[in-house]
Amino acid sequence: VQLQASGGGLVQAGGSLRLSCAASGRTFSSYTMGWFRQAPGKEREFVGGISLSGTYYADSVKGRFTISRDNAKNTVYLRMSSLKPEDTAVYYCAAKNNPWTVVSTRSDEYAYWGQGTQVTVSS
Repeated sequence: VQLQASGGGLVQAGGSLRLSCAASGRTFSSYTMGWFRQAPGKEREFVGGISLSGTYYADSVKGRFTISRDNAKNTVYLRMSSLKPEDTAVYYCAAKNNPWTVVSTRSDEYAYWGQGTQVTVSS
């Protein structure tokens, strides 16, 4: 599967953005989808994910970010609200085989990655 992330940009603190990740290739519904982010000088970290078992979020974004998917459009979304400057990062979508698995927070369990989209939150 090939992934294309989009929707990043510059937003003020407290604002909102919606990222999209469009997939092509194998049946989109066959994958567990995850979002990760990487800030300058930091390691890539898990943001959240969605599988047929449900959604799961990192504590740092819980209550502010929402993940959804539209299998008809082969797209997964990351709705971000109440954004903070510390949310500034390049955001990546990723796909993991097996749609039934519990969402994993480990990046090495995701076989497919999009190119990333920059999110910058100004204070």
